[in-house]
Amino acid sequence: MNDKILKRTLQILFQIIMIATILFVSSGRLDWWMAWIYISLFIIGVSINMIILVHRDSGLIEERSEIKADTKKWDFWLAGFFSLMSSVTLLISGLDIRFGWSEEIPSVLQFAAMVLVALGSALGSWAILSNPFFASTVRIQSERGHAVISHGPYHYVRHPGYSGWILTGMALPVMLGSLWALIPAGLTAIILIIRTGLEDWTLRRELPGYEEYSQNTHFRLVPYVW
Repeated sequence: MNDKILKRTLQILFQIIMIATILFVSSGRLDWWMAWIYISLFIIGVSINMIILVHRDSGLIEERSEIKADTKKWDFWLAGFFSLMSSVTLLISGLDIRFGWSEEIPSVLQFAAMVLVALGSALGSWAILSNPFFASTVRIQSERGHAVISHGPYHYVRHPGYSGWILTGMALPVMLGSLWALIPAGLTAIILIIRTGLEDWTLRRELPGYEEYSQNTHFRLVPYVW
């Protein structure tokens, strides 16, 4: 295992530990089964991604292991706010469980939300595995031969990874049983929508062939909507 793959593996392990710590410390309990299910879904998703990429495209793992110097300046801020609000969503969910701020959400709705979380995560994984240039931040990867990807989920929308993350992020509070957590989740979705617009504008200007691709694949996030 090279150093970049090891670094990315440790980053993911740290992320899993942080998610579990925020959820269980804020809620003050370990018998929160929806939290365990979410963590399990997350682990399964990232594990499948890593296993496939190690054997098929280790270059993408290395790309996602660090923030490069030519990352767009605005994306430093957006990526940071995205991480912060994602953590706040988990924190509010846990505090809501501890103090009972929200009315109890019916189990059927929580399980429906769990399905949406899984579907959103699957869409995000499909996007990552379909796009060898799916970096953690927005930049033109000239040294890696950055090119337009139009197959897989990119045949339907231009930013399917963000579509999946928004779906997961908005369904997660309901899955965890917290209506109050929909507030930071909504802010997270807004951040991703802004990031989508700015990234799309950047790719139109700087990535050869992207303008033509956008003429064929009309929608950014949701077919027939935007």
